[in-house]
Amino acid sequence: MASNRRVKLVNIGKLIVESEDMPVPGVNEYLVKISSVGVCGSDVHYFEHGRIGNFVVESPLVLGHEASGVIVGAGPGTDQDRVGHRVAIEPGVPCGRCKQCRTGRYNLCPSVRFLATPPIDGAFSDYIVHNGDFLHDIPDGMSDDQAALCEPLSVGIWANRRADVSPGDRILVTGCGPIGLMVAQVSRARGARVILSDIIPSRLNAARTLGFDELHDAASAPIEESGITADVLMECTGVADVAFRSISVLAPAGRAVLVGMSPEKDQALPVATIQVREIVLTGVFRYANTYPVAIELFERGMIQIDPLVGAKYGLDDVAAALRASREDPACIKPMVVPSL
Repeated sequence: MASNRRVKLVNIGKLIVESEDMPVPGVNEYLVKISSVGVCGSDVHYFEHGRIGNFVVESPLVLGHEASGVIVGAGPGTDQDRVGHRVAIEPGVPCGRCKQCRTGRYNLCPSVRFLATPPIDGAFSDYIVHNGDFLHDIPDGMSDDQAALCEPLSVGIWANRRADVSPGDRILVTGCGPIGLMVAQVSRARGARVILSDIIPSRLNAARTLGFDELHDAASAPIEESGITADVLMECTGVADVAFRSISVLAPAGRAVLVGMSPEKDQALPVATIQVREIVLTGVFRYANTYPVAIELFERGMIQIDPLVGAKYGLDDVAAALRASREDPACIKPMVVPSL
C-alpha cells in the first residue's frame, strides 16, 4: 500500500513528518491528492501557541485547511466519474441535521468537522479523504493556488453578505493581510468604494498593486484622526484597539463587521457611539454556500492573488512556511505544495 506523508504539530513550535498508510474513503467520501495549501493565521497561532480561544491542541494535529487537490479515489456510493477531477476543498463538513444546517447556516453547526481545528486533522499531507459534498469541481483554467484560496475568499464573500454591501457604499477595511485583501476585492466587485488601512508598508503596497488607491497608513495617523467616514467597517486585524477606534469613523446607521478573530475572549466597544449612531455590529464565523461564488469570481477574473501569494514550501519545510509571514511581512500568503 502506498504511504501518505503527513506533517503533525506535536508540541508548540515542533512539527514532525510521518509516513502512514493511505487513508481509505468511506461512504460519500473521496480520496484527494493535495495540490496546494495556503498557510492561514490560525495555523500560525496553533503552531506558536497551541490554541486559539477554546480550541486547544491536545494531541498531534495536522494543520492546513485552505486546500485544493485532485480526486484519485472514491468511496462506496460515490460517483466514480469524479475521479480525476480537480477540486477546491471546502474544509468544514457539518452534520446536515441540526437547526443551523437546515436553515442554511451550516457554518454555525455545533457538530461541524473542520479541517485543522482540533481534533480534526488538516491538509498538510500528500492525501486526505473528504466528504464529496464539500469538494467543488473547478474549471480547467483555474490554478491550484486559486482553488486553495477559495477558502479565504469565501470569508470575504461571507463578510460582504453580513454587511449587506451595496454599490456606492464606502467600505473601510482595517488590515491588509490575506483576509482584508480578499474582503476588499469582493467589496469592489459589489460596486463599493474601498478604503484600506494598515501599519505595514508592504501590505499597503500589496493593496496598491491590486488597484486600490485610497490607503491609510495607520502607523502615521490614528484612524479616528484620518478624516475617513465610512458606511461599513470590515475589521480584519482582530486587534481589539483597532476595532474600538475604527467604529468611530462610521456614519450614522453604519455597519461594523468583525472579521478578524481576536485572541482575547472579551474586548471593549464604544457603546455610546454604537447607540447614538444606531450602528449595527455583527461578527463573522467562517461562511456558508460561498464556494460556487468564489470559483465564479476567480473564473471571471474579478479576484487577483498574485500580490498575495508568497514563497512555496514542500512538506519538509512546513515550519518555515509557518514562520514566513512573521519573518517577512511582504510574504502575505505562503503556500505549501506537497509535491515539492
